[in-house]
Amino acid sequence: MTTTISSTALSQTTTTKRPLVSLFARCLDAFRGWRSRARLRADLCALDDRELQDIGIAREEVDYVASHRLGDPRGVSSTVR
Repeated sequence: MTTTISSTALSQTTTTKRPLVSLFARCLDAFRGWRSRARLRADLCALDDRELQDIGIAREEVDYVASHRLGDPRGVSSTVR
């Protein structure tokens, strides 16, 4: 924390490094997400077409699935009961 004293108002103002830490944390989270997607993409590309078919992914959908892990590329929602 940095403390500065204003010469005109004779009051103390404080500034913190919290925004810088927050920026670093967001950058680190973005980097981790990018690495996770790259790892998933590599793992899916390593599977053969039969294995991809078993999990319901076509070869041309690998990039989409790696980038949008929470969504279904076909717009189909599965209902598990």
